[in-house]
Amino acid sequence: MTDRRKIRIVLVDDHHMFRTGVRAELTGLASGAPYDLDIVGEGGSVETAVAAIKAERPDVVLLDVHLPGGDGRGGADVIRACVGVQSQAEVPVRFLALSVSDAAEDVIAVIRAGARGYVTKTINANELLTAIGRVADGDAVFSPRLAGFVLDAFGATAGEVAEIDEELDRLSAREREVMRLIARGYQYKEVAKELFISVKTVETHVSSVLRKLQLSSRHELTAWAMGRRLL
Repeated sequence: MTDRRKIRIVLVDDHHMFRTGVRAELTGLASGAPYDLDIVGEGGSVETAVAAIKAERPDVVLLDVHLPGGDGRGGADVIRACVGVQSQAEVPVRFLALSVSDAAEDVIAVIRAGARGYVTKTINANELLTAIGRVADGDAVFSPRLAGFVLDAFGATAGEVAEIDEELDRLSAREREVMRLIARGYQYKEVAKELFISVKTVETHVSSVLRKLQLSSRHELTAWAMGRRLL
């Protein structure tokens, strides 16, 4: 009997409970998969993720786009720090973004950095399993709703992308998360629950976002975000 192919994975997300849940889901499906999954490492920040990837040299990295540490660019920082790292099979380590965000700047940042795919956390376990296998084979994989968007986004002019990045570069990864939720109409308590932070921390981030973008209210923030198609 031929040995089944093994795909070695490093799981990167700043929420321990989410990593635990993904590990459990994938482990539960492993017996019925056409290959074996082996989660060989985890990371909750840019620094711990990079260390795990370089130490374990996995086939695929499941990567959240918003992470503490690094230069404030989250998952893109991880990918750039791992350029040239090869898996134990002596092929490049491949990155699959797995994020709650479907915002333009997040997708553009990690794809430009070198991710092979981008799926949102609404994906079910079987779909994620398939996406991992495809990325391990070198395919590009996107959530159906994002596929057309990615083509459109990379058809934009360099000037358009630069304008968006220049403004967003003023914000940290966490400030971007808060900004999007506030602009979508979330109340402070709802943002706190969604991001697992305190209401006071949300207030601090909102004040910082408004100051950095030179805006005076959440209504102006919503208009700013809509004008850049970030919602």
